[in-house]
Amino acid sequence: MLTLLSFLVVICVLIAVHEWGHYRMAVACGVKVLRFSIGFGKTLWSWKPKKPRPGQDTEFVIAAIPFGGYVKMLDEREGEVAPQERHRAFNTQPLRARALIVAAGPVANLALAAALYTLIGWVGIDEPRALLAPPAAGSLAQKAGLQAGDEVRRITLAGGGAQEVASFETVRWLLTQGAVDGVDVTLQINRDGAEKDVLLPLSQLARREPDAQMFREIGIASPLRQPLIGSVLPGGAAEKAGLKEGDRVLRMGHVPVTDGQQLRELIRESGARGAPPAQEWLIDRHGQRLSLSVQPELAQEQGQPIGRIGAMVGAAPEMTLVRYGPVQAAVRGVAKVWETSALTLRLMGRMVMGQISLRNISGPVAIAGYAGQAARLGPVYFLGLLAFVSVSLGVLNLLPLPVLDGGHLMYYLWEAVTGRPVTDAWMQRLQKGGAALLFAMMLLALYNDIASQGWLGLPSL
Repeated sequence: MLTLLSFLVVICVLIAVHEWGHYRMAVACGVKVLRFSIGFGKTLWSWKPKKPRPGQDTEFVIAAIPFGGYVKMLDEREGEVAPQERHRAFNTQPLRARALIVAAGPVANLALAAALYTLIGWVGIDEPRALLAPPAAGSLAQKAGLQAGDEVRRITLAGGGAQEVASFETVRWLLTQGAVDGVDVTLQINRDGAEKDVLLPLSQLARREPDAQMFREIGIASPLRQPLIGSVLPGGAAEKAGLKEGDRVLRMGHVPVTDGQQLRELIRESGARGAPPAQEWLIDRHGQRLSLSVQPELAQEQGQPIGRIGAMVGAAPEMTLVRYGPVQAAVRGVAKVWETSALTLRLMGRMVMGQISLRNISGPVAIAGYAGQAARLGPVYFLGLLAFVSVSLGVLNLLPLPVLDGGHLMYYLWEAVTGRPVTDAWMQRLQKGGAALLFAMMLLALYNDIASQGWLGLPSL
């Protein structure tokens, strides 16, 4: 229920802000707005202001299907317009006014995202400290000499200046940019009180899709988590071996353990070849070192054999409060929108060129899942998700597809260059083609959502 409600809030807020942008600009340009609708289909609720603006008699509507909205304006192409109101019809407005009205929707989404990022930066948000977990074997990070517990202080992308690292999320974000652009990055780390520069040759990456596999290839996938044993289930392998909540695992067999995620993977891998053998674990219990014989149980997960011990493994990462002053938060909020928009466009371009898999296109099911997770984490995290999706919606609507706002801006660009509008015949062809392409993208996004959840056994693209 929380996931569904969170998803509806995200969708309705973003649609309302988008359409509000169109509405406010239309009113400012003197265009008569007939209806402002959130959603399509059957009207659930409608009202008109008791004291409307001069020349405005807008009907505000909430409809049954929340996946969209529209602002209906007076327009000679959609019906008769009284001669005395012709000057207030959308189609009679100068080119500049029409372009401003169309562009105002996506701009409103981008402005909302900037405001939300500013608010988050000002209020502050708890994020994992930039302490690195042990790098994966054979990864770029391991080859570069990075170790568990290294704290990243600054990151420099080739061709740019050094950027301060506030948290592990900053590390992930800058590594994503470097990987997608194929540029090397330099990490300034603190190791046992000493500063050191480490070069990560991201230009050598075989994979440039911002997913879990790419970060495994880089070798920096998650922040350091202490290898502690959490709650122990009765009758499980952990209880039988004598493990207790709060035990810190130092070694599993002959493998030194420095991170909770590393310990989880070692336990899981112990059952990959059948019944896991018993192993000697070295643990620290309140400063006392103990050796325990632990035999994980064999279990199945999605048809694959894994090992389990019947206990929570790994502590939460160490957190740090990331907070800025009002001015710095505003600057960072605008910069975040710019960087996210630019990265989104670069990724879309690479999808079109076939350099990145189409499975990176997500749809409503994925958004709903993220919305539910963010809502459970707290209001600040939910606002962060709202900001990110708002940027995505703004960028998407600015794409030059005929049925989107960017497509209409493309028509107006043609009109500005040639001095004449696109003909009705060409407009119909382009609208049909754009609608077909957008529908195909929606089907692909839904397919990816279903495939990623493992429903119906659909393979990923």
